[in-house]
Amino acid sequence: MNLLHAIILAIIEGLTEFLPVSSTGHMIIGSTAMGIASDPFVKVFTVAIQFGAILSVLVLYWRRFLQNVNFYVKLLVAFLPAVVFGLLFKKVIDQLLENILVVGLALIAGGIVFLFLDNVFERRSREETSEADITLPKALYIGLFQVIAMVPGVSRSAATIIGGLTQRLSPKTAAEFSFFLAVPTMFAATAKSLWDYFTEEGGHFTQDEIVLLAAGNLVAFVVAWIAIKAFIQFLTNNGFKIFGYYRITVGLIIVVLWALGYFEGVDVGAF
Repeated sequence: MNLLHAIILAIIEGLTEFLPVSSTGHMIIGSTAMGIASDPFVKVFTVAIQFGAILSVLVLYWRRFLQNVNFYVKLLVAFLPAVVFGLLFKKVIDQLLENILVVGLALIAGGIVFLFLDNVFERRSREETSEADITLPKALYIGLFQVIAMVPGVSRSAATIIGGLTQRLSPKTAAEFSFFLAVPTMFAATAKSLWDYFTEEGGHFTQDEIVLLAAGNLVAFVVAWIAIKAFIQFLTNNGFKIFGYYRITVGLIIVVLWALGYFEGVDVGAF
């Protein structure tokens, strides 16, 4: 991996992490197109640059994170299901992560759901709600939807936004809570990835790798900042259908490339 590779992957991460389109699927296509070989550093890089994306949420919504303790209790309640299910079904999740076809099919399936989402929750788009309307049971329910995103290709943001909509939240409120929930979720994933790299892999970062990580996080931060602001405005004005068509297109690309053998030797678990 060189600096250009790192920047491109960081752009992909920043653009897709908070959109309901699956950053995993886009990382796979991007890395395969650039011919990036999977190794321990590449694996930790693709997870560690999530820190830059997390930081964009904290900076954009810093006032929300200065609220009372109840705000953090909601995040904890929504975060816990992913922790529990992740520990209980780690082997199954790891097996799914090794199957690129699962990513493509999950993208297509999710895209079909998004085509009908605006009609199903049409009235919800006209209702005004806020984070204050999220009770602890609603937070737990959204957290259970996040568990579905353990299937690669589902998209964490897609699952949690849909979970919020089912709890009578407006699209904007559901999307923003999805952003907030990403902070503990992605921070935990980043911390675990770094821990595994330094303990199980016995790794250490060279000076060049530190530069790649710094550049990746900076680019991911800037791009995610722009993507979040644009997504909220777009969602409010246009709804989810376009994301459905987009997911189906990307999913079909992955399935076709898989059928043609382009993903041979690609480790999905790196993403």
